[in-house]
Amino acid sequence: MSEAAKTQPESKQTVFIVEDDSSICEGLANLLESVGIPTQSYPSAEAFKDMWTGKGAGCLLLDARLPGISGIALQEQMRTAGVDLPIIFMTAHGDIPMVRKVMKAGAVEFLAKPFKKEELLQAVNEAFVLDGTKRAQEQGLVEIRARIDSLSPREKEVMSMVTAGLLNKQIAADLNLSEITVKLHRRQVMEKMRANSLADLVKMCERAKGPTGTHVPDRQRQLPIG
Repeated sequence: MSEAAKTQPESKQTVFIVEDDSSICEGLANLLESVGIPTQSYPSAEAFKDMWTGKGAGCLLLDARLPGISGIALQEQMRTAGVDLPIIFMTAHGDIPMVRKVMKAGAVEFLAKPFKKEELLQAVNEAFVLDGTKRAQEQGLVEIRARIDSLSPREKEVMSMVTAGLLNKQIAADLNLSEITVKLHRRQVMEKMRANSLADLVKMCERAKGPTGTHVPDRQRQLPIG
């Protein structure tokens, strides 16, 4: 069985197994690693939370009924903390209300024990694709924000006014600049932001702001202690 490491891989997609039955945990780890999928194993939700660095890539294979913090409670805590690691639930004692609850909360799959190897691998593949897509989106945001940071204070000012719909002559009047100077700043903004059009620039600025005006990549978020 693959034991929980002191540090989590930042790029290699891994299945993080949280299962209190050591024999089941070992069997799952051996199965996944036999097809080249790295694993890390934890005997409880508490152990997983203690080791989570916020940089893990892949998915969580989570027993719904764990002693202490249950798998369902862990999913809720992850959602609250903004940790968007895809989750595959498994249990030998599931019911329809439980399945509905975790799937509504965003679980990728709910596997009833005992499940077939093909079912697990299909669910893991789906979770890895979802995780990869989200990580690519996060990296795109990081790159956009880096471009914004490369702008001078004046260029940021001009970009803000341009994306708000102001004309060059309006910006020039507001900033006490000539229209030629505004056009030069605007050109610099488009080049540094790598924007092909004004619409493209607006989309990037809106994306960088996020729903609350700031963005914190999911893998940098931490789980609450306890």
